[in-house]
Amino acid sequence: MSYSPSTDADRARMLRTIGVDSIDDLFVDIPDAHRDPTLDLPAALPEVDVLREVRALAEQNRVPEGVPSFLGAGFYRHFVPALVDQQLLRSEWYTGYTPYQAEMTQGTLQSMYEFQSLVCRLTGMEVANASLYDGASALAEAVLMCRAITRRSGVVMAGTVHPAYREVAATYTQAVDVELRTVDAWTRTGNDVAPDIEAVAAAIDDTTACVVLQRPDFFGWVVDPTPVVEAAKRHGAKIVYVVTDPISLGLLTPPGDLGADIVAGELRSLVGPPAYGGPGAGMLATRQAFIRRLPGRIAGRTTDLDGQQGFVLTLQTREQHIRRERATSNITTNQALVALGAAISISALGPAGLRDLATRSLSAAHRCAEALASVGATVSNAAPYFHEFIVHAPRGAEDTVKALADRGVFGGYPLGRVDPRLADALLVCATDLTTRADLDALMNAWQAVHRG
Repeated sequence: MSYSPSTDADRARMLRTIGVDSIDDLFVDIPDAHRDPTLDLPAALPEVDVLREVRALAEQNRVPEGVPSFLGAGFYRHFVPALVDQQLLRSEWYTGYTPYQAEMTQGTLQSMYEFQSLVCRLTGMEVANASLYDGASALAEAVLMCRAITRRSGVVMAGTVHPAYREVAATYTQAVDVELRTVDAWTRTGNDVAPDIEAVAAAIDDTTACVVLQRPDFFGWVVDPTPVVEAAKRHGAKIVYVVTDPISLGLLTPPGDLGADIVAGELRSLVGPPAYGGPGAGMLATRQAFIRRLPGRIAGRTTDLDGQQGFVLTLQTREQHIRRERATSNITTNQALVALGAAISISALGPAGLRDLATRSLSAAHRCAEALASVGATVSNAAPYFHEFIVHAPRGAEDTVKALADRGVFGGYPLGRVDPRLADALLVCATDLTTRADLDALMNAWQAVHRG
């Protein structure tokens, strides 16, 4: 963003225009006790010294680039074609920040339209919106959609859905008549953790608006959802699938072919590294029958009076566009830049490229599991997994992660942060960017930690 300084004369002219004598007059409604508080800040520095200070702070961080990293848990490192960043610099996609004057923002509208089309291809669904804030907000909106469609209040949430997504859904729905029930969806025998999809199916009844599954789930498992799908159909409940890593859809059956009524997901891994967890781009896709319940924006393609192709906003069910009581959601906007990057990335990779990334991620995870098993680690492999799996950490997952980090390896995500019953379970992730040298470093560090 350009910096446009104003002079004393500029400020004086603006004050005269709005009818006040000084800038302080703009703040008279703020009590004196709360105006101009004393801030404990260091003395001002020249720009070059500020840059040195900020750089020194940044260098205290240890980031996955250059360090063997086996972190995942909903945020994944994948290869992103270089042309994604380059295309994002092109000005034709920036004809407007947000398309309130839709006919004047053809670049933005076309990128939305292409994004929607690609999400439908990816998920096997019939319609998609122009994205939401992130995967968690997309899930929350999906739950509210199902409540409106079925006029029921029950929500069955598999405990293997990403915990942050579950928390956001609970926050979104706490003020309305939604009864959100979380079912573990996993069991434990000794050191082995395994999925329990039947428990989710058993929780569905005639009050259930929807059942929420993740595939691959938070523990990395790829579980056959048939028992849940059949139970949902028997009771008239809708089925929501969560996809935290779209790369997996290069290999796995699309959710639309597995009986999904709504698909919510996160597309960040198509655009760049985790970047402290954000920003993301949420996808939300559904069946044609539910299009009028779909929140956010939907872009359409049409022709004008001269026969020229044009893009428009259609079915705007946001409260900014229609009467508030008829709105499906009060969500205002989306992470348009990340959504655009995701569309460019999917287009650049194509079906073959996406399949290749997924295949290499799958292979890397299984090589990683074999490598850990070879140095005595206990891997939970009771179910098929994509690029994450659970490893037993005898000395506790938190201590193990710290000890591995002291040896220069980011060893994974301690599952005790999600559930105290899993305090000795470590979620390990490997992707297409995991190298043989990374695996060797993990094996050596694991041996050293558990020998000591």
